[in-house]
Amino acid sequence: MTAAQQTAFQAGSGVTSSTMLTAIASMVLVLAFVWVMWIAIGTFRAWQEGQATVFDLTWSTLRASIVLMVLGFYLR
Repeated sequence: MTAAQQTAFQAGSGVTSSTMLTAIASMVLVLAFVWVMWIAIGTFRAWQEGQATVFDLTWSTLRASIVLMVLGFYLR
């Protein structure tokens, strides 16, 4: 953004654009962490009830963690 655009953005929103980008990225990462935990706990409960194997538990948690890592790489 140009200096004029940054000044207008800060005047209108009350925060700088970099602060806003950091806040949005942080919210996305928190939601991704919650999603990974939801996947892991859901698969763990299915494993406890005998509806999933240990491989299913490991594989679904690993896939969710990989998605989290890729998302974290692009949001840093």
